[in-house]
Amino acid sequence: MSVTIYVPCDAAALALGADEVAYAIAGEAVKRGLDIKLVRNGSRGMVWLEPLVEVATDKGRMAYGPVDVSDVASLFDSGLLEGKDHPLSLGLTEEIPFLKKQTRLTFARCGLTDPLSLDDYRAHDGLKGLENAIAMQPADIVAQVTDSGLRGRGGAGFPTGIKWKTVHDAQGARKYIVCNADEGDSGTFADRMIMEGDPFVLIEGMAIAGIAVGATKGYLYTRSEYPHAIAMMEKAVEIARKAGVLGASVMGSRFAFDMEVRTGAGAYVCGEETALLESLEGKRGLVRAKPPLPAHKGLFGKPTVINNVISLASVPVIMDKGSAYYRDFGMGRSRGTIPLQIAGNVKYGGLFETAFGLTLGEIVDEIGGGTASGRPVKAVQVGGPLGAYFPRALFDTPFDYEAFAAKDGLIGHAGLVVFDDRADMLKQARFAMEFCAIESCGKCTPCRIGSTRGVEVIDRIAAGSEPETQIEVLTDLCQTMKFGSLCALGGFAPYPVMSALTHFEEDFRPRPESQTFVQAAE
Repeated sequence: MSVTIYVPCDAAALALGADEVAYAIAGEAVKRGLDIKLVRNGSRGMVWLEPLVEVATDKGRMAYGPVDVSDVASLFDSGLLEGKDHPLSLGLTEEIPFLKKQTRLTFARCGLTDPLSLDDYRAHDGLKGLENAIAMQPADIVAQVTDSGLRGRGGAGFPTGIKWKTVHDAQGARKYIVCNADEGDSGTFADRMIMEGDPFVLIEGMAIAGIAVGATKGYLYTRSEYPHAIAMMEKAVEIARKAGVLGASVMGSRFAFDMEVRTGAGAYVCGEETALLESLEGKRGLVRAKPPLPAHKGLFGKPTVINNVISLASVPVIMDKGSAYYRDFGMGRSRGTIPLQIAGNVKYGGLFETAFGLTLGEIVDEIGGGTASGRPVKAVQVGGPLGAYFPRALFDTPFDYEAFAAKDGLIGHAGLVVFDDRADMLKQARFAMEFCAIESCGKCTPCRIGSTRGVEVIDRIAAGSEPETQIEVLTDLCQTMKFGSLCALGGFAPYPVMSALTHFEEDFRPRPESQTFVQAAE
């Protein structure tokens, strides 16, 4: 009887040697004359345990990790195929604390199924949401998504249902669905994990969106730095099309919807929806002035829904289990679940899906386990390279859009990057301004010129040249950028700068020579 062994094909696992481990397992089975079925699944999101090898047993899937090629023979010797004990044994996968504490709705299948098996997808409740959608009126689909409280998971947190209703009500001979998969924030990887580990859920979500607003064509726009995700999505789209999930008659219904994958060159500003549209149309990725909104005049001047990967991938569970089920999770106006991406100097880095409401301290200290270095946490940047730095004094802040905004922060794409007490926050502030200067599309003056001047001002502060005056200039410059920039790139660059200055003022002051010497020695 064949035994199923799972080895992830996720990019993070591949970077840590998953392909080599998979080849070693297959070779060892042949050498020993054992009958195995090797499945390349997505990642469970526990990066510190990758490559994570799982084996299907009567008790459930048993996990081992992190597995190196040199461990494979001893795993077989110890009874891998029966799920027996070994120094790398982690027990039942579902009982691993990091995984057990999660509420997996969007990522329910990620790491569980074969990403390119539509049968596997169906066996784990896939396509139920789409089946429900094709039996409904488009306006009722929009209403259900609106009632769920789902907000854009790409950063802005705009209510998804309102965006859909705008496009639904807009007049146009052609409408489009655009999936923004241009995941460019440092410390974020949720979009990639979905595309590589459960691509059909994204296809299903896009098809539901198309039916809801009357769009028959969809585009998934991602970056060239995601070759594995691009390959996986292209294969999944072809499989879905051949199975009738996409095409002139979606699952035999009266609705038509098809989609394709498009690759951008990797400009950070193309994560902004209008710059993305410019790039998708074959132009330089420059931000458009609004109005008109993309919902009225978007791709090729037609009404367009632009949603992030996680927003669209969350729709199938809403259409399957209902808006009330999804809305029951979360707090305040932040409903449902959010995939926290924990990275940086942290002990347990990875993806943790949970309902909104955990405090920042619970996420960093309990889920993340504190720093990997063992030193005290100094700051956590939430929301990508343009997110604010939160000190431990703000660790009681609940993970909620409004709660973070009240503390001059933003959730963004829910990436968290942890820093220990050795981090120099003046250098981090400079990095934010430099990043903005490099990535600016150049269309508006506050972003294009302001970020360059910002680097110069911070350099003068670092040199000890009239620090009080320069801090005043920097503060004024940040205000100008925040309120005068055309898009969020220039508008959000002040968040990391001002939060670093506000909460870590000592790093912006002249330092004693002895302190400078110690830091240099370290």
